[in-house]
Amino acid sequence: MLGLPLLIFLPAYYVETTALSLTAIGSVLLVARLWDVAVDPAIGALSDRTQTRFGRRKPWILGALPFVLLGSAMLFDPPAEAGAGYLLLWLLVVYLGWSMVQIPHQAWGAELSSDYAERSRIAAWRESLTVVGVAVAASLPTVAVQTGLLHPGDSPEGFALQALVVACAILLPLAAFVLLRYVPEPKAVAAASGFDLRAGWQLLRFNLPFRRLVVAYLVNGVANALPATLFLLYAGSVLGAGDQSGAFLLVYFLSGIAAVPLWLRAAKLWGKHRTWSASMVAACGAFAFVPFLGNGDNSAFLAICLLTGLCFGADLALPASMQADVVDVDTAGGGGQRTGLYFAIWSVATKLALALAPALAFPALDAAGFVANDPASSGHAMLAFLYAGVPVVFKLAAAYLIWNFPLDAEAQMQLRARIAERVGAR
Repeated sequence: MLGLPLLIFLPAYYVETTALSLTAIGSVLLVARLWDVAVDPAIGALSDRTQTRFGRRKPWILGALPFVLLGSAMLFDPPAEAGAGYLLLWLLVVYLGWSMVQIPHQAWGAELSSDYAERSRIAAWRESLTVVGVAVAASLPTVAVQTGLLHPGDSPEGFALQALVVACAILLPLAAFVLLRYVPEPKAVAAASGFDLRAGWQLLRFNLPFRRLVVAYLVNGVANALPATLFLLYAGSVLGAGDQSGAFLLVYFLSGIAAVPLWLRAAKLWGKHRTWSASMVAACGAFAFVPFLGNGDNSAFLAICLLTGLCFGADLALPASMQADVVDVDTAGGGGQRTGLYFAIWSVATKLALALAPALAFPALDAAGFVANDPASSGHAMLAFLYAGVPVVFKLAAAYLIWNFPLDAEAQMQLRARIAERVGAR
């Protein structure tokens, strides 16, 4: 529920309520994400090495809750005089807390099973329920408008952000309790090989499947983050349908969830990497029509949201499952079970993609003279190009990178056999 607001609602709300420009907000978001580049690998490596009677991952998630709850409360309700320093401070607090939740949680999920197909099902459930939270957050502005909860002059995005503060204060501790109390944490099959981040980065550098996967994921992540960042601006300024943005997002996310079982079945037949590549190419085919839309083309855009949402289902299930497979390369090669460190670097790639999108898009829009909700603005062509043209190029590049990925079901079974031999020889 917190991911979408940070990417979509927060920039628009800070532009409306503070004196910060789009360029300043994009720069702060990039700096905050660069902080994660240093923090996330440390959290991943430390969680791999944590030894408690409660497990390796659970203490980190419990300790993160105060950071997330306090940071989001301050970030989502800024004073009118809030500047770049205020935004940066509370972004750093939220990002730190969320890294302490997300990295151990993803590593924990990867360790629940060593089976090639079962890992996809675990990742699919986790990411699909993540999207349920995203869909709830995305619908809040529309709900506020349709139900008359807003006072004249109130911001729908501001209402959504403040509602999320209350919702997370209730739901996040409850969800953490269920997770920590009822989900088993498997013991590590091999000890992590020490808290030496330099050596860790060196070993990751020689894990060729991981290198290819993380680069493809970063490129595809930028392709997804650009439309997400610019969605509200595109819907309002190009389509003239800002009041329908919630409906567009809901169709996109719900169709993605509905398509997950189909992509899992396809991955069984063709392998995870070929299925993911095919989904990215299909998404490009649908998204290529977006630059030709204009004011009032809402039905056509809704159809594109449906088609690209179906392709998004593969992004939910398959990349994270493939990430669990590349950790086996490291474990089989003697690196120990350093799932947390791997997922930390995966997290860095995700966050860099989310940071690069506004850092690239907002200055380009400012330079093109774009003015939100102004039909005479000279920057509409640039907005359409950034929203749809650039993502198509990036997705095609990611599909090319991943098409001949070397880890399939047979290769992963061989890795698990080697890991079993190492464990048996200890």
